[in-house]
Amino acid sequence: MTVFHFFNCAILTFGPHAVYYSATPLSEYDTLWTSIKAAVVYLFTALVKLVCLATFLNVSESESDNFDPYQELLKALFGFIEVAGLYFALTQLTHRNISQNHKFQAVGLGWAFADSVLHRLVPLWFGARGLEFTWDYILQGLEANANLVFSISLAALGSLMWLRKNKPKTLIPIIYACAGIVATMPTIISYLRRGLGWHLPKVVGFELFSSLLIAFISWQLFVACQRPSN
Repeated sequence: MTVFHFFNCAILTFGPHAVYYSATPLSEYDTLWTSIKAAVVYLFTALVKLVCLATFLNVSESESDNFDPYQELLKALFGFIEVAGLYFALTQLTHRNISQNHKFQAVGLGWAFADSVLHRLVPLWFGARGLEFTWDYILQGLEANANLVFSISLAALGSLMWLRKNKPKTLIPIIYACAGIVATMPTIISYLRRGLGWHLPKVVGFELFSSLLIAFISWQLFVACQRPSN
């Protein structure tokens, strides 16, 4: 029963990445190598971010469950290291002859998969196989799905910021504002958990709703920027 629970949680956590790749044109254009290179870039930027957090943050055990605005501000600033890594993945990596639509999806998919492996695989392996059933790892899988949507949305917004030259000027502030919200989402989630005391199901529900909202806005912005300017 414990192994069955582990596999269910693992499929919920990592399955949507495979489904997205196979159900979209990404598989037809063989963009797997692009996703792998984006995942490697994410792992490197995550290492740099971890070193910065370990160097500049000083959080005691008594403060680990409290929301410290100064510490969270530093975390948000260091979170933009990942934005820099995403910029590198979108603009500097060599890609096959794929369109901008497929490029940002492949990069976002690899980015999200690497994040799930780095932050969720080990807790899932040691926790979901426990003798006592818990909903935490099912919620963790749903959280990974929200992160997948966030990552692809941020990659889409990044492609508009850094690759799309002839975008309408009226949409530029909206694009940057949405990208800023997605980039600081970990700090927002931390505030909801530690500052407001939200429980995990409520937090995951917020993440799912906000990820779908950001995805819809990003899609509308992407469509609007593809229209020919008058």
